[in-house]
Amino acid sequence: MIPQILFIIISAAAIWFFSKKIMTIRRNILLGKEADYSDRTGERWRNVLLLAFGQKKMFRNPLVAVMHFFVYAGFIIINIEVLEILIDGVFGTHRIFSGFGGVVYPYLINAFEFLAITVLLGCVIFLLRRNIVKVKRLASPDLNGWPRSDANYILITEIVLMTLFLTMNSADTLLQQRGYGHYGEHVTGNFAFSSMLHPLLGGLSDNALVGVERTCWWLHILGIFAFLNYLPYSKHLHIMLAFPNAYYTRLQPMGKMSNMPAIQNEVLYAMQPELAPTDATTPDKFGAKDVPDLSWRNILDAYSCTECGRCSAACPATITGKKLSPRKIMMATRDRAEDIGKNIDQNGEFKEDGKTLLHDYISVEELRACTTCNSCVQECPVSISPLEIILELRRSLIMEESNAPQEWNAMFSNVENNFAPWKFSPDDRDKWVSEM
Repeated sequence: MIPQILFIIISAAAIWFFSKKIMTIRRNILLGKEADYSDRTGERWRNVLLLAFGQKKMFRNPLVAVMHFFVYAGFIIINIEVLEILIDGVFGTHRIFSGFGGVVYPYLINAFEFLAITVLLGCVIFLLRRNIVKVKRLASPDLNGWPRSDANYILITEIVLMTLFLTMNSADTLLQQRGYGHYGEHVTGNFAFSSMLHPLLGGLSDNALVGVERTCWWLHILGIFAFLNYLPYSKHLHIMLAFPNAYYTRLQPMGKMSNMPAIQNEVLYAMQPELAPTDATTPDKFGAKDVPDLSWRNILDAYSCTECGRCSAACPATITGKKLSPRKIMMATRDRAEDIGKNIDQNGEFKEDGKTLLHDYISVEELRACTTCNSCVQECPVSISPLEIILELRRSLIMEESNAPQEWNAMFSNVENNFAPWKFSPDDRDKWVSEM
């Protein structure tokens, strides 16, 4: 009973800590302003299927996409076996599903082992790409420190978990062949890939094999619990958030910018004062200066960011050496949301800390470098929009701080007075024709 009690305690603790952190992240996301994304549900579910699960955008590079799909889908599907491990751990049974699965059970485990091999090989290749080949977008300075280490830790963890899974199966099937104890009561036959390890383990005694099998079993499930609780602190949180992020993605054309109705009404009332209501009020804020000024969807974007760098690799500002990196915009937004959350946890409510997302986390130079071309939005595999955050911060910068280059101010003035960026009257716009 002691192993079962210990297993139950560890499982309950792991699930409790994970749930607590997830609720904290949910709270942080809802710091943002309300926004309605309940329309066009059919398109939204299609995005979940194609973008989140099918990883449609990844297949612009088919080789990398196939490896990523096997690593992602393989790891998720293999963990179906966790259900059997949980039941065995709680009730003290061994391979409980083998008694119900009949001839299907070995085929299922063989399929899991095939996926385990693909996950293992994929993770090795991704480690090499990051640390030996040094793919440019994965070696960018904005990944220095924790973000780069985080990716390596996850890849190494997945390699270890898959190795433990295969070794556990290998020791188990050897003990079945020897008819040792309860192992002989659940004869599944050899499995395709773990049986290749038999020559390495075949010389061990029965007790040693039991030790190997039990050690791998415990380390495998403990590793999964550790991975579960590490996930909310890692960029790999996108494994979970990619699905809601794809569902709540913007369905408007990428080039369409959101206007402020209050500003549009001011223009309307200036032209037609008789329409102006007596109780008209101006907005409290223009654009966004800090995370709570963004929509909850913007913050969900930040937490869903995979830090893959495809946005920055396609950004003309980044390519030409400007300070702007769309990936860094998302990382900075997430960091600020986390810092605000910690502030609330410490004080019971948010206490001013003298910092804002604009200036302290994201600089004016970064915002001005954006060309609003939507390349980052187009390239993101999970439909994140760094551009929307940039536009909201830039709106605050210009409309609240009057902080814009002289060239921009001249353009704004021309658009307002001449209905075009150029400094000449609309009446003279076709003058060039008569001068030909």
